[in-house]
Amino acid sequence: MDTTTMLPPSSPSSPTSSFSVPSAEKVDGFVRRSIRRARRRRSPSSSNFHCQSAVVELMPLPLLKDASAAEFHDLFCKKLQQCCVTFDFLDCVAHLNGKEIKRAALNELVENVATSKGVLIEPLYPEAIKMISENIFRCLPPCENPKFDPEEDDPPQEASWPHLQLVYEFFLSFLESPDFKPAVAKRYVDQKFMFQLLERFDSEDPREREYLKIILHRIYRKLLGLRAYIRKQINYIFLRFIYETEQFNGVTELLEVLGSIINGFAEPLKAEHKQFLVRVLIPLHKATSLSVFHAPLIYCIVQFIKKEAACTEHIIRGLLKYWPKTCTRKEVIILSEVEQILDVIEPSQFVQVQEPLFEKIAACIASPHFQVVERACYFWKNQHIMSLICLNCHVILPLVFSNLYTFSKDQWNQPIVSLVFDILKTFMKMNSDLFLQLANSYKAEKQKVTKRETEHAELWRHLDELAGAKRGEEADPPSPTQ
Repeated sequence: MDTTTMLPPSSPSSPTSSFSVPSAEKVDGFVRRSIRRARRRRSPSSSNFHCQSAVVELMPLPLLKDASAAEFHDLFCKKLQQCCVTFDFLDCVAHLNGKEIKRAALNELVENVATSKGVLIEPLYPEAIKMISENIFRCLPPCENPKFDPEEDDPPQEASWPHLQLVYEFFLSFLESPDFKPAVAKRYVDQKFMFQLLERFDSEDPREREYLKIILHRIYRKLLGLRAYIRKQINYIFLRFIYETEQFNGVTELLEVLGSIINGFAEPLKAEHKQFLVRVLIPLHKATSLSVFHAPLIYCIVQFIKKEAACTEHIIRGLLKYWPKTCTRKEVIILSEVEQILDVIEPSQFVQVQEPLFEKIAACIASPHFQVVERACYFWKNQHIMSLICLNCHVILPLVFSNLYTFSKDQWNQPIVSLVFDILKTFMKMNSDLFLQLANSYKAEKQKVTKRETEHAELWRHLDELAGAKRGEEADPPSPTQ
């Protein structure tokens, strides 16, 4: 390419121009940097399912059950190589014969690995991993429906699933085979392989994500050297989801895997695990799609509390930090999560968070949305939470009394008013002296407010009278003789 054609033309009409023509070396450097930047900007998800430009015509091979012992592994390897060929399933009538041959070969491979012993020998490992990689590590298609709602819309289905499912079945049987040797597999299931596998969790097909979840769990259990890398990559995926895109389909499945991983953490927790809790898991509550993955997220949070009670204060204060201000649906979700946390909290940890927590619960009781009020009132129906409130009634009752009393007088929703009256009766039984003191203080404060409002209204009435008199004087001016 002639690089001089990329230079801006100089203007002959401006002799005082200070523009100087760069050297050829500078131009070449600029071109190379531009190409590198363009390659970095290129999105890998902009193409559809990857298929070979020239599909190889497949020929049927003998059945594995008919092969002799000397020929078995050689034939097995040939079938693995045959299954590396991928087809375009968007065209339903193309390469029907080749698709059927590959499907039959995959079925044979799955059946032999799952039921026979002595199948997996060392030379087959690279061929097996290559076949798996060629089929599942493909460019994911872009989302066809940007407004897709996972709770209401049907998820898109992978067109190549008839073959892809069998490949995942083979991979799962490969990992669960009694002949599986982690020392050999770790040469081929390396960090690069795991990076691509974790990126597949962004698939829109829930069937594929479910297989990936099971496979990731098996790899984490058997290949110990990859554990730290897997946790680090999941960390990066979540951080990218929280602070950049908020678009990743496999958050639920990754959290389900993390739940079992956290359950196996040794006690006391390492510093890196606590950092993951504070910097990743708690900020996940700010995502707009929290309702999609809140169940496995709550499970992970509770597991941390069971492992180390000192995590409770960080979790509660983190939830208060990311408490939704305008989304009542998320507010109800987080209230249910707080109740589950209080179910397992220790009394010593409860004392440290009771004031900011019940200030927020009191604000929820005063919420204009009845579902938020109802969910906050359900805290008093939990026996364990009631025992904690009873022990700290002198702190909690002053925080919530005003909003409870106001709600009982002004609210129209009778079922929720009944709940509030039950809470007030419970507090009266817990500490009648404090309850009466707060009631008298509330009434005195109300009387002060009423008196202040009356004085304010009287002052404005007096000002209106003065203004009216002033307008009357201006409307009737005195005569000149006067």
